[in-house]
Amino acid sequence: MKFSLKLLLSTMIVMAMALGFSGFYFVNYVFETSLEREAGQALDESSILSFAFETAALNVPATYHVLPDSTVEEIASNLETGGRSTSRLLRISDEEKNVLYASDGFEADNGLLMQIDESTKSYQVIRIGDKYYIHTGVSLNTLDRILYLETMRDVSEVFKERELGFSLYRKVTIIMLLIGTLIMHFIASWLTKPIRILTGATKKMAAGDYSYRAKQISQDELGQLTMDFNNMANALEENIGKLEEEIEAREDFVAAFAHELKTPLTAIIGYADMLRSHKLDEEKSFMSANYIYTEGKRLEAMSFRLLDIIVTKRNEVEFQVVSAESILGYMKEMFVDGGEINFSFQYENGTIWAEANLIKTVLVNLIDNACKASEEGSCVEIKGYALEDGYRFAVKDYGVGIPTEEQRKITKAFYMVDKSRARSKNGAGLGLALCAEILRLHHSELEIESEPGKGSCISFVLPRQEEETNEK
Repeated sequence: MKFSLKLLLSTMIVMAMALGFSGFYFVNYVFETSLEREAGQALDESSILSFAFETAALNVPATYHVLPDSTVEEIASNLETGGRSTSRLLRISDEEKNVLYASDGFEADNGLLMQIDESTKSYQVIRIGDKYYIHTGVSLNTLDRILYLETMRDVSEVFKERELGFSLYRKVTIIMLLIGTLIMHFIASWLTKPIRILTGATKKMAAGDYSYRAKQISQDELGQLTMDFNNMANALEENIGKLEEEIEAREDFVAAFAHELKTPLTAIIGYADMLRSHKLDEEKSFMSANYIYTEGKRLEAMSFRLLDIIVTKRNEVEFQVVSAESILGYMKEMFVDGGEINFSFQYENGTIWAEANLIKTVLVNLIDNACKASEEGSCVEIKGYALEDGYRFAVKDYGVGIPTEEQRKITKAFYMVDKSRARSKNGAGLGLALCAEILRLHHSELEIESEPGKGSCISFVLPRQEEETNEK
C-alpha cells in the first residue's frame, strides 16, 4: 500500500472517530438538556397539582375531620380533566401507599412510590411500550392525612428528536467524510511528493548513477530526509572511493609481498653463491650459512602466516566451549622464565566459545610481538580475567610502544612500525594481521593501549556461550 494511501486512510479514520464522538456528545448534550427541562416542567406541574389538591381539600365541609377516600377520588378526577383538553395521568395513594385513584393509562410500577416519604419529591424516566414518560412523586399533607401524588408526563418527543439528531448527524458526517477524502487526497499527494522524488533518486542510484542527487523541495522533516539521502549518496561515493583504495591496497600488498620475498632471497642467493664460488674460512662459512638459515626461517614463518591468513578468511573453523585457563596454562608452559624476557602469568577460571588452536595462535603472536618490542631483562605480563559477558585476554609489555597514528595500521599485512627492528628479529609484519582475522571469526577485535617509550597492552574479549548439542 502506498504511503499516500496510508496517510489518507489514517486521516479519514481519525476524522471519522472525531466526528462520531463529537456528534454523539453534541446530540446527547441537547437531548439531556431537553430532558432536564421536561423534568423541571413535570416537577413544577406536580407542585401545582399538589397545591390545587390541598386547596380543594380545604373547601371540603367542616363536618369532615378526616378527608374521606371518596372525596379524594373526586378531587383527583377533577384535577385529571381540569385545565387541559387532554387528560392528565396521575395516581393518588393513601398512607399505606395503597392506590385510591389512578388515571386510565397510568401503568408505572410502584418503585418510585415506595421511595417517597413526607419530605421528598422524586422523579424518574420510564419507558412503557414505545413511549417515554417522566414519572414524578410527591407527598400531600391535608386534613390530617398523608397522601401521595404521582404524575406521568409524556416526553417521547424528546427521544424522537434525539434519534432524528443522530440520523441527521450521520448524514452530515458521511458528506463531510466524502469531502474530506477528496481534500486529503490532494494534501496527501502534495505531502508525499518528496518521497516520490526520493524513490526516483533511489532507482537512478540503483541503476548505477551515483552522482544523482534528489531535489529538496521543502524545509520540513521530509526535506531533512532528502538532505540526509543526499548525504548518504555522498557517503556511498566515498565508499566506492574506499573500495578503489582497497584495490590499490591489494596491489600494494602484492608489491610488498614481492619486496619481502626479494630481500631474504637476495641474501640467501648471495651467500649461497659465495659459499659455492669461493673458498671461505670456517668463520665466514659459518656466518654465510647463518645468514642463509636466518633468512630461510623468516621466509618459512612468512609463508606459514600467509597460509594461516588465507585459511582463516575462509571461515573454516569449528567452535566449542573451551577452558580459558587451559589455553593460558599452555602459554605458560611454552613461554618460561630464564631467557632474555621474564614472563608473568595471572589469570582467572572461565570458559569461552572459540576454536582453541586459533586462540593459541593469537596469544603466541601477541606474546612474540611483545618480546620483540621489549629489551633484554624486561617483563611481559599475560593476564586473563572473567567479565560479565565474556573473558578478556591481555598481553602487556614495557617496550618501545606504538605511536598513536600507527595503531590503526598495525593489523595490515606486511606493515611494521620499525622495519629494521622487526626484520632483525625475523618479523614480516603478518602476525597482527593474522590475529585480526582470527578474532574477526570470533566476533571480536584487538584493543590497543600504547604509549611510545612506555610499552603496550593489547587485549581482546571472547564471548561466553553454552555449547549446543543435538542428541539423537
